[in-house]
Amino acid sequence: MKNLDFVAIGDITTDAFIKLSGNDATVEKSSEGNKKNLCLNFGDKIEYDSVTEISSVGNGPNASVCAHRLGLNSALVTNLGDDLNGKNMMRALESEGVNKDFVKVHEGKKSNYHYVLWYEEERTILVKHHEYPYYLPSIGKPKWIYLSSLGENSLPFHNEIAKYVKDNPEINLAFQPGTFQIRLGYEKLKNIYAVTKIFFSNLQEAQKILKIDESDVKKLLKSMRELGPKIVVITDGQKGAYAYDGENMWQMPMYPDPAPPVDRTGAGDAFSSTFVAVLAMGKTIEDALMASPINSMSVVQKIGAQEGLLTLPELEKYLQQAPEDYKLSGIS
Repeated sequence: MKNLDFVAIGDITTDAFIKLSGNDATVEKSSEGNKKNLCLNFGDKIEYDSVTEISSVGNGPNASVCAHRLGLNSALVTNLGDDLNGKNMMRALESEGVNKDFVKVHEGKKSNYHYVLWYEEERTILVKHHEYPYYLPSIGKPKWIYLSSLGENSLPFHNEIAKYVKDNPEINLAFQPGTFQIRLGYEKLKNIYAVTKIFFSNLQEAQKILKIDESDVKKLLKSMRELGPKIVVITDGQKGAYAYDGENMWQMPMYPDPAPPVDRTGAGDAFSSTFVAVLAMGKTIEDALMASPINSMSVVQKIGAQEGLLTLPELEKYLQQAPEDYKLSGIS
């Protein structure tokens, strides 16, 4: 088997987007810092405007689709049930051109299904990860492994992945931790952090992993790199993205939205997977930082995490048409 460019590892699901009516839902500021609460009257019948079902999504699937659209030979390591939902997800992967050789279908198991409460451009996701027996198939030696969201019973699987990367140093590991991996913390996943080439999170996730209330991004970048990753990338909403490789530190602004965002689902996945895909093409960190916000911008203009993902020519066109203030800055 020809070695792949990009192998994503992560759980797969179908998202049901429930667009809430503005009559019954409100957003209120939380007493916990900058958080906001989606508020619905308890015990009421709540009106919704529409339901849109999007198959074959999740951090890993989104990354594999992104890499393939950008021209890479990509595959996905994941688990499905043998139900109708699972069959629909398999067809969706096939339609996107993602290699399905490492998708394991489990007889008698249900596939993951999440509910997305969609209000204005933000979303609150109700998640349930079905437990599957995780294991690493014979994936060969891809240029990059992209590890993201897995279920709570996946700790031994992480150790298996860490050993595989350590035993095959020509493989680069990108790690974008999901909810349960952040909850596991550094100590339980220290073998993964030790072999990670590039790490992605937002500012709040970095604070949780480091167990500190530090808001200085420069300090967070340095502290996160001390855990093992060679390159650390932290995003901070409207302030853009920051990266650090141990010598150089950069800041990249967001690419301006051509219209108000429709749905922010998948913006982080688009950023991180584009970043890794650009590196897999043999380009630089600077190139990756310039390209990644463009795919994030495009994704939020559509419903769901994949419809707005760009091809390489489309992305390059946005780069050529970038406004003058869309520039990479060094941080001292």
